[in-house]
Amino acid sequence: MEKRAVDVVVISDVHLGTYGCRAKELVAYLKSILPNILILNGDIIDGWQFSKRYFPASHMAVIKEVLNLIMKGTRVFYITGNHDELLRRYSDFQLSHLTLTDKLVLEIDNKMTWIFHGDVFDNTTKGGAKFLAKLGSSGYGALILFNRLVNFVLKAFGREKLSISKNVMAGVNKMAKINEFEQIAAELAIEKKYDYVICGHIHQPQKREIENDRGKVTYLNSGDWVEHLTALEYRQNEWNIFEYNEKDFPQTAIDIPAKVNVLTDEISFYINSLAI
Repeated sequence: MEKRAVDVVVISDVHLGTYGCRAKELVAYLKSILPNILILNGDIIDGWQFSKRYFPASHMAVIKEVLNLIMKGTRVFYITGNHDELLRRYSDFQLSHLTLTDKLVLEIDNKMTWIFHGDVFDNTTKGGAKFLAKLGSSGYGALILFNRLVNFVLKAFGREKLSISKNVMAGVNKMAKINEFEQIAAELAIEKKYDYVICGHIHQPQKREIENDRGKVTYLNSGDWVEHLTALEYRQNEWNIFEYNEKDFPQTAIDIPAKVNVLTDEISFYINSLAI
């Protein structure tokens, strides 16, 4: 597949390390693009549910594709979210084309774009409520596994797939007042004189103009790679929502690394010679 040249790509809420992550689809998408700038807008690695027992080759392949893009000259900004908040202690770290930060401002075509994950507006990610949020996150992961089982049975009987987890997430987002979230982000952006504001966090892809008595701003949300499989792309002087469709992508093979036995318990260091 010929790679598409894109000025800027924003993805968020990948949740690597969880059963809900659609890593294979994301690998296929990353292989299809060659962006000048790639922005990973939070919750890329899920530190809340991360386990050494579950991090399959397809999840590692996502990291590999990001590194491949860096090697090809793409500048990558990793913006921290609430699920990968442990990385916030290393904010403003920079190595070659990779930068770790908490928020980002881009000037593109003389317009200012403010980018951050968005959990700063969510009280459920703070204090005592954070514990309940983590429990909810684990329950959502179990629901996704149940949903896959249901769809396996439906497929066997020639029936269409259902997205139980997607409907539940939509209900949760409705309770969390998505419009209020978007309005707060937009009003802050208007106050700061930005032209665009981009968030993730709520897993709801969006592009809409929000206006108040002080001005207007275009609010965008990159969605997620658990249910919606969406990203934001800036090309030909315009931001658009990209939605993954498996019919547009060939089957992507995932390289499975060979097992390597490291004998660290038996040998610490062994250097035979420095001569080449």
